[in-house]
Amino acid sequence: MISNITYMSGVKSLKEIDVTGQRVLIRVDFNVPMDAQLNISDDSRIRAALPTINYCIDHNACSITLVSHLGNPKGDYDPRFSLKHIQKRLERLLEKRVEFVEDFEASKAEIASCSLERVFLLENIRFYEGEKKNDPELSRKLGEICDVYVNDAFGTSHRKHASTYGITDYVDTCVAGFLMMKEIAAFNKALEKPMHPIALVVGGAKISSKITLLSAVMPKIDKLIIGGAMSNTFLRALGYDMQASLYEDAFVETAKQVLEDATLHKVKIYLPVDVVITNSVDHPVDVKVVPAQDVLEGFQAVDIGPATVKLFSEAIELSNTIIWNGPMGIYEIEKFSKGTYKIASAIGDCYAYTIVGGGDTADAVEKAGEKENFSFISTGGGASLELLEGKILPGFECLDRLEA
Repeated sequence: MISNITYMSGVKSLKEIDVTGQRVLIRVDFNVPMDAQLNISDDSRIRAALPTINYCIDHNACSITLVSHLGNPKGDYDPRFSLKHIQKRLERLLEKRVEFVEDFEASKAEIASCSLERVFLLENIRFYEGEKKNDPELSRKLGEICDVYVNDAFGTSHRKHASTYGITDYVDTCVAGFLMMKEIAAFNKALEKPMHPIALVVGGAKISSKITLLSAVMPKIDKLIIGGAMSNTFLRALGYDMQASLYEDAFVETAKQVLEDATLHKVKIYLPVDVVITNSVDHPVDVKVVPAQDVLEGFQAVDIGPATVKLFSEAIELSNTIIWNGPMGIYEIEKFSKGTYKIASAIGDCYAYTIVGGGDTADAVEKAGEKENFSFISTGGGASLELLEGKILPGFECLDRLEA
């Protein structure tokens, strides 16, 4: 029986169809970070969609409609999340005029007409309450303005929404864009055709959000390196008093079970041996490095310490495949960013196949100046997690498949 990731690799891609003279709707992921003045601070996700959009332009699609979400509005118009803020940057990157459409239902006839010169950007699809509900009526309306549906929004491919899933019931030709295929190929290489030893580096705040991942990948990996606040729960499971540190008391027994599973599967576990602690995250004046078992009363662990960086780096250096999801500490605060950045450098410097999944981790790699040194950086957070967990993502499940 083929694996789920191999199954997803068998969807039809944009290259397998002819878009000439077709009205193409592309579900993109333009959910980019913006500053307080609503200026785009990182346009990586827009750039990632360009190959698919340009392919349709170059192959004479008769019209191209781009659909995306931005932020998490509650089904109502919110000017902070308008895709109008994306239009100028997109035009600059495409070197082509992009027509912004505030109400696609009112402009349906115009969008549905054919013109080689027209690229439409619809207003934030999450302004429609039916998007998250996978409403058939919204799905049908989206399907009516295209002949071909292309899903290139890997970041939302784990969601059953109207624009990522329901629409495929109303369009005859539904395929994956180049970013979707690139993502699945990268994870396929890391999980189905890996070079051992394989190291999974996990961090972030909660074990609860990654327990399914840890259970799913344990039989496939050789090393499990755990940092971030997530490691506090594991250290608590070993009997350490973590004082004011963030940890999940309800998941201490789960952490013990993960450690037992690792022993069963002969997976080497790496936990922090020293940590950076502070008595205040908001006003970090008193900052110390202590052994992991000696967190001071009233203090909390906020980063891995230098001995842990060395331990983790040595384990990383002797790995041939490395998957990283989750920072090693509160990297957003400069005083607590060293551990995450040094691990980014350690992974970037090794000669392994390296893959990053998760928005925070990708951001940390970017800030550490190591982006170009990684084999692949995924554009999806939750989607990459579910892919690592071995699930079939709905965004792939509903697309046309290659003939056997």
